[in-house]
Amino acid sequence: MSVSIDRMNPPALPDAGKVGYSQISIAHPGAMAFVSGQVAWRPDGAAAPASLAEQTAIVVENLQSALAALQATPDAIVQMRVYMTDLSSETQEIAMTEIIRFLGGAQPSLTGIGVQALASPDLQIEVEMVVQVAA
Repeated sequence: MSVSIDRMNPPALPDAGKVGYSQISIAHPGAMAFVSGQVAWRPDGAAAPASLAEQTAIVVENLQSALAALQATPDAIVQMRVYMTDLSSETQEIAMTEIIRFLGGAQPSLTGIGVQALASPDLQIEVEMVVQVAA
């Protein structure tokens, strides 16, 4: 599948490319898939692990599964939103290290959002995506 997304980091904005995302993503006409927020839940219903690193690994597995279902790659991700219950420089480093590895050089527009709670009290991270897909 070929996607047509232009990435921009204009000089008037901080260079987000240095840390693995783009300030602006322009998706050309085509179908878009809106992937619901993925959390550290597995299909078998197992409880979420306690550590942020382990939760992030499961979230990334779920994101990979969603992309596979869409027959897409990380290059087709237009936008990501990362929600965390404890948003700090330390927790961002833990989560973003794994997310940047998952992106494999793709640089979608990305927003990190600190929230009070997610769908369950044991959850620490949730990630949603907008993905350009073949029509």
